[in-house]
Amino acid sequence: MRLTVFGATGGVGQEIVRLALAAGHQVTAVVRDPARLTVTGEGLEVAGADLTDPGPLLPALTGRDAVLSGLGARSRKDAGVAARLTRTVLRAMDSAGVLRIVVVSAAPLAPPPQDDPVVDRVVRAILRRVLADTYADLREMEAELERSAADWTSVRPPKLTDGPLTGTYRTAVGGVPRAGRTLARADVAHAMLAAAGDPGTVKQTVGVAY
Repeated sequence: MRLTVFGATGGVGQEIVRLALAAGHQVTAVVRDPARLTVTGEGLEVAGADLTDPGPLLPALTGRDAVLSGLGARSRKDAGVAARLTRTVLRAMDSAGVLRIVVVSAAPLAPPPQDDPVVDRVVRAILRRVLADTYADLREMEAELERSAADWTSVRPPKLTDGPLTGTYRTAVGGVPRAGRTLARADVAHAMLAAAGDPGTVKQTVGVAY
């Protein structure tokens, strides 16, 4: 596939680029600072853009099959960035005629499974309070997707780790896996790439966890 990756210098974004190149996809990585992208490989094109205006993004989107986005707040003070930047990406996609987009969100946005352990319910409740601004940003990002004409998928992992790629994890379309507590960024990227080619995830949220 011909893919465009936003947020390509972030933890999940770099893993998306790495795995996509390894799978033989053609990748355009859109970044604010190309010097921060450490991934290299055949089939990679790097485009510099700050995502304040959809116009400059058109060359990086025209003729692409799908967009994968690792955009999100790096810290609590960045809350609001996911919705704002995704809005720009969606406008650019509409102009370029690209429909498919897969984004990374967060598991606490989903209602917990009815049989989730009590400790997991308590931890999620605490996280929702502590990271209220961050989750509000992600909810607005998902609302932007729902209002758009895009064929979107929002992948919702739990706590992210820097563990190695396993390719073995649980998924739940429209929910989150029971007692799902962690997932490596590499496996988040793996799940997002799999979703990009899976029509069963279009206009759906997908919970992922070990």
